[in-house]
Amino acid sequence: MVTAPSNPALKPSLKAVGEARSTITGNPLNPVELHQMNAYWNACNYLAVGMIYLQDNPLLKKPLDPKHIKNRLLGHWGSSPGMSFTYIHLNRLIKQYDLNTIFLAGPGHGAPGILGPVYLEGTYSEIYPDKSEDEEGLKRFFKQFSFPGGIGSHCTPETPGSIHEGGELGYSISHAYGTVFDNPDLISVVMVGDGEAETGPLATAWHSNKFLNPIRDGAVLPILHLNGYKINNPTLLARISHEELEQLFKGYGYTPYWVEGSDAETMHQAMAATLEHCITEIQQIQTEARRSGTISRPLWPMIILRSPKGWTGPEEVDGHKVEGFWRSHQVPLANIKTNPAHFKLLEEWMRRYKPEELFDETGRLIPELRELAPKGDRRMSANPHANGGLLRKALRMPDFRDYGVEITKPGRIEVGNTQPLGIFLRDVMRNNMTSFRVFGPDETASNKLQAIYEVSKKVWMAEYFPEDTDGSELATDGRVMEILSEHTLEGWLEGYLLTGRHGFFSTYEAFVHVIDSMINQHCKWLEISNQIPWRSSIASLNLLITSTVWRQDHNGFTHQDPGFLDVVLNKSPDVVRIYLPPDANTLLSVSDHCLRSTNYVNVIVADKQVHLQYLDMDSAIQHCTKGLGIWDWASTDAGEEPDVVIACAGDVLTQEALAATVLLKEHFSDLKIRFINIVDLLRLQPETEHPHGLSDRDFDSLFTLDKPIIFNFHGYPWLIHRLTYRRTNHRNLHVRGYKEKGNINTPLELAIINQVDRYSLAIDVIDRVPKLKVAGAHTKEQLKNQQIECRRYANEYGIDKPEIVNWKWPE
Repeated sequence: MVTAPSNPALKPSLKAVGEARSTITGNPLNPVELHQMNAYWNACNYLAVGMIYLQDNPLLKKPLDPKHIKNRLLGHWGSSPGMSFTYIHLNRLIKQYDLNTIFLAGPGHGAPGILGPVYLEGTYSEIYPDKSEDEEGLKRFFKQFSFPGGIGSHCTPETPGSIHEGGELGYSISHAYGTVFDNPDLISVVMVGDGEAETGPLATAWHSNKFLNPIRDGAVLPILHLNGYKINNPTLLARISHEELEQLFKGYGYTPYWVEGSDAETMHQAMAATLEHCITEIQQIQTEARRSGTISRPLWPMIILRSPKGWTGPEEVDGHKVEGFWRSHQVPLANIKTNPAHFKLLEEWMRRYKPEELFDETGRLIPELRELAPKGDRRMSANPHANGGLLRKALRMPDFRDYGVEITKPGRIEVGNTQPLGIFLRDVMRNNMTSFRVFGPDETASNKLQAIYEVSKKVWMAEYFPEDTDGSELATDGRVMEILSEHTLEGWLEGYLLTGRHGFFSTYEAFVHVIDSMINQHCKWLEISNQIPWRSSIASLNLLITSTVWRQDHNGFTHQDPGFLDVVLNKSPDVVRIYLPPDANTLLSVSDHCLRSTNYVNVIVADKQVHLQYLDMDSAIQHCTKGLGIWDWASTDAGEEPDVVIACAGDVLTQEALAATVLLKEHFSDLKIRFINIVDLLRLQPETEHPHGLSDRDFDSLFTLDKPIIFNFHGYPWLIHRLTYRRTNHRNLHVRGYKEKGNINTPLELAIINQVDRYSLAIDVIDRVPKLKVAGAHTKEQLKNQQIECRRYANEYGIDKPEIVNWKWPE
């Protein structure tokens, strides 16, 4: 480590509170470049402070007055200087090497550090003309920040160049890697906050480098920003030794380069030298791999930037350390309007950046500084990859009808529902080998999608053993993404979609809850993006939930949880869709629709085991187009008003509901049953609450005005009540679903203890149809006896009775 010399010329506007040192030495910036870089950084920091505090007098042309200060001070200063420092150094290299680069901000509430350079390079004013590059525009730019009717303090969708908010905390690395898969010319620079680095998802995401192919993919340059503190605690990685931290990242498979200190001149030189070295190293890795065609796992570079939290801000306030301490995390100076000492400190702080030397009389950045930013779409804030819908091309889709199951009579043959889907996805991938990937946590084959391996294996850049050739399906050029981390997979997929590509994610139902928060954040991103005209539509996030609750009887209670649907339904109806196809042909139809859609989170629930098949392809398409409908072949009302409506949603639940109708017909030949199956769950909502919702007129026609409805549902029963509480006949709606009961059971036993089995449903009908309440007593007793016998058999033999396992819809 070498300490660089100091230049007193830079000191008037910035305090020197320490020396800088770096792994890479040298002084690549000449005196003019150094002065200009520092001045540009001063401008960025000035804007960051202005966003937090000012609503008027944006260039301090007048003495600061309390009326110029916002009444409510919000925002985060602490990480902003380090981010803008990095951003402007990247700009230098983008210009020098004509780089195709985007920037991902990991630290939460870090928008001031990004919005400043975005405004200065002109993109913000181009997109938002009222935030023009003049004094009036700057005033509006300041006032909108963390202000009602304005923008938030994260890098929200309104921020040009952003593909995620940062405040999600933990997903910046996986997002960054997702952006560069199949993007050979893109370098994504991701700044990781050291608070964020304490999260589990972030810790695992460092391993993403084992999945990066230097021939066909771009590169990620991670920058760990060690500013030492979270809200009011030190950060772990900032409090371990230099050697230990370096060993950690070498263990992750990186070559770490250090940039440390607080002195302005030496830090600029150190960062310039280090960034240039890392970019050159990335280019050398890619050039050699692409020249030789030899794929290996390189030790990609990464940077550890150690700089003070709240760098260049107040050193001390009210006798307490601020710069370089957690007190600079948010708003370093509070009570500005009522505390004269704080008010004075704020004006001194802002004037120290010398805005009169940075901006001309009109309020625009002076010409020699404007020249430092890249031009056009080489600006990171204007790069098309950060508005991926601009780059998205529709998938070349095979005809899903060609993959269907041949059905001559409903409910007579069994097929694994997801197996035909796997063949369909195989050919989707074959047709789109640079823009489509499949994601799953070690479960692609387990979920019966293994046909995909016929065109692409699992990407694997780590070590191979000889036995791996026997069924492991590993390949350096694979396109199936598997790692036992739902967080990392979801982050990869989101980054892939947000930069213009397409994907499909399958995972076990019980463990999809791992990404609840990530789905929540992606939905919110889409919801806001839909309101921003310049944001182009991206491909939908398609999520197959399989290995479902009703076929987790062998894995026990911990693997039984259908509650992800409840989480999804909390999101805006403009961005979420939920489908429960009952068989293979409806699953194919739904999947084709989802892969063609944009700006949604599509959740498809379909079990991977063999199930009875009901609808031929034409009928399946009609049924999925309607979203729900009467199955005439399973109904006995023959166009009359029914005695009871039996409704169902979900594959296993559909079979049990059908079996219940058979039992009822056997015992009550004159009972009029209407059988309704629901594929599109959100059709149950009123049309005023969801775009797919049924009108009250259509709902009443299907579900009647006053007849009992027995609804067999895949998930928790109260979700159906939530969707239908405003419907006319809700008072007669009785829902059966998962009741948080289960263990190591047979499939039917699990159904019985949750009362979704055929016997419980038939008993429900007897209890709720007036003419059967008394007359059906004998049948009810028989059904209860059959339940008891089924449970006894399961406990004695460990399987369900043959007549249950082999049940078919009658000829």
